[in-house]
Amino acid sequence: MTAPSPDSGDLILVEPAKPGSPVAVVTINRPAALNALTRPMMVSLAAAFRRLDADDGVAAVVLTGRGRAFCSGVDLTAAEEVFKGDVKDPAANPVAQMELCRKPIVGAIAGFAVTAGFEITLACDILIAGRSAKFIDTHAKFGIFPSWGLSQKLSRVIGPNRAREVSLSCMPVTAEMAEKWGLVNHIVDDSQVLSKAIEVAEAIARNNGNLVLLYKSVINDGLQLDLEHARALEKERAHHYYNGMTKEQFASMQKFIQGRSSKPPSKL
Repeated sequence: MTAPSPDSGDLILVEPAKPGSPVAVVTINRPAALNALTRPMMVSLAAAFRRLDADDGVAAVVLTGRGRAFCSGVDLTAAEEVFKGDVKDPAANPVAQMELCRKPIVGAIAGFAVTAGFEITLACDILIAGRSAKFIDTHAKFGIFPSWGLSQKLSRVIGPNRAREVSLSCMPVTAEMAEKWGLVNHIVDDSQVLSKAIEVAEAIARNNGNLVLLYKSVINDGLQLDLEHARALEKERAHHYYNGMTKEQFASMQKFIQGRSSKPPSKL
């Protein structure tokens, strides 16, 4: 990937997981304010995902927050600046840019993920939660209308009845509840959240990069369809994929498979 990129006064950090790694780590870096997002931070976070999507050296992205919260939501001291007239601005919408990002995104969630922070977690492809993680939707408490997808996405992940209770009562969802309900993939100690997320991202990065992008796309696009049309979409894209391959590419695939068969299996 390209050199580390500080944004918005170092409040959004982008750096490789380690030198030369194809895994990029994006850190929300405002721990004194529990990583509450200002408008410049939102713009910078959105821009970071645009850059990472275009960076051929990046195979997967880890998103985390520094300190005792992942993200406590939007900084409500500047609510009018953040909300009024800006909810349709894709350049200022990190969730929109995360959804457009072709690279798999692994969320490393420790502490609070509140409202906008909760919505950002729902834009990740895979979630690793620390034992302290709490997912909270406070839209109803503060009179904020959701605009980053929480009202629609959450019910599709945990079911409509649970989603209604979470959002209308503002009840916290603990890490254990989130795992039981299928919201998070793994729970680990808080000190291990980032390393586990990087481990998952590195496992992804070891695979065929082009196929990973295409596979993420067909999964996510298929989720917008009923099963019959989703399966037709898979067939259509598979046909296009194989028709576009040359004999040399098929031979290369066979050689790669033969080489992999002699290696020990991944830890995952």
